[in-house]
Amino acid sequence: MRFTYAEAMTDPSYYVPLAQAAEAAGYSSITVADSIAYPEESDSTYPYTPDGNREFLEDKPFVEAFVLSAAILAATTTLRVTPFVVKLPIRPPVLVAKQAASLAALSGNRFGFGVGISPWPDDFEIMGVPFAGRGARMDECVDIVRGLCAGGYFEFHGEYYDLPPIKITPVPTEPLPILIGGHSEPALRRAARRGDGWMHAGGDPAELDRLLARLDTLRTEYDTRKDFEIHVISLDGFTVDGVKRLEDKGVTDVIVGFRNPYTTEHDTESLDTKISNLSRFAERVIAATNG
Repeated sequence: MRFTYAEAMTDPSYYVPLAQAAEAAGYSSITVADSIAYPEESDSTYPYTPDGNREFLEDKPFVEAFVLSAAILAATTTLRVTPFVVKLPIRPPVLVAKQAASLAALSGNRFGFGVGISPWPDDFEIMGVPFAGRGARMDECVDIVRGLCAGGYFEFHGEYYDLPPIKITPVPTEPLPILIGGHSEPALRRAARRGDGWMHAGGDPAELDRLLARLDTLRTEYDTRKDFEIHVISLDGFTVDGVKRLEDKGVTDVIVGFRNPYTTEHDTESLDTKISNLSRFAERVIAATNG
């Protein structure tokens, strides 16, 4: 089992030392959150809070995902960086492919590209991208990023994007893992059909079992029974026995964090406290699981 340390909306100066501490403690990866901007007025809701409230995001610091990924990768040697998740269809896919390929190439293939669809029309509006057709646009973006990151000339002719034969250099020496986030049926289908893995955003344990079963069915349907990463947030991830249960369900990566980010209060935990929390978990669970 691999373990990913999750931290977001904290003091930006903490990320590099936290990544270095996580690497030293035995974590395999760290997540990077994505947010472009916060609208002054919006009727959008957040899908992963009980009441849909998104006000906890206001005035919280988000370093741009690719910039933060580069800083962490430059400061570590073995730690993987996994955006959780980059809102892909609001961005130009050729530029995204260039960014992702550059990060993976410079870091020795330590960039796992977590992507998803933003649930908010606001994100599409401020980026000048239509909200309608976002699912099909997302599919085309995934195909373009994968095709360009593979190296050589690549062309694409779809409903939303039309590319002549082009190539980017450098590209990673191994295929870029594209991990699809989301709990909806379209997201699960996208992960099974186009992804190298799936990223779970937490919730009820019974719902996780349903999602995993559905994902397994879809992977059989699409005949994509290849190596597949399953990244999960679960209370089971905090005990050795629980990790074994997740492993038995096919989970490959457990995502753990040590505070609730869904609060309107700003994070006041010290860097030392955060490092102590991640280190204590590593000693108690990671070492016992993988030792």
